[in-house]
Amino acid sequence: MKYSKTFVELNKAIHDRTTFDCGLVELNTFLQRHAFRHMKVGVSKTMVLPALEKLSNQRYPICSFYTVAPSSIRRETLPQNLSKSLPHYPVPVFLIAQLAVNKKVQGKQLGKMTLIKSLEFLWQVNQQMRAYAVVVDCINKSVEKFYQKYGFHYLYKKHGKIRMFLPMKTVEQLFTDKG
Repeated sequence: MKYSKTFVELNKAIHDRTTFDCGLVELNTFLQRHAFRHMKVGVSKTMVLPALEKLSNQRYPICSFYTVAPSSIRRETLPQNLSKSLPHYPVPVFLIAQLAVNKKVQGKQLGKMTLIKSLEFLWQVNQQMRAYAVVVDCINKSVEKFYQKYGFHYLYKKHGKIRMFLPMKTVEQLFTDKG
């Protein structure tokens, strides 16, 4: 499956959500049933990387996607060396709520590309509305290793749940020309 070079906002009239399969039921279900509705009510934004060729239903299959949303964390969840200069009220962050790659195109570095595009999108949003960090929830060990590989740090591990973060200053370094 050949894919576009550009992520676009999910549009259920153009993109075929039903054929997306990343191998994880939770992520497939989110894209198929919840992503568009969450966008419609204003709680998140889902961006998709469509295939170049339409299916017989005249919609484009989705090769990968990410969903982002505003969120907040308690400063106490951060390491003390980072939290001491932060306010005592909830700290604004961006959440990469979902990120997945279709099984048909896995193994082609699309996970890395999708993560980079989601971080770039959030860095651009951060120019208008500041956040301290980007946060992700890891649904399994493989996801945890993926984010760890790209510099995410542990926010907490408890009751089998793992939340990681990447400071926005680090994200800024990725996309700022140092000249």
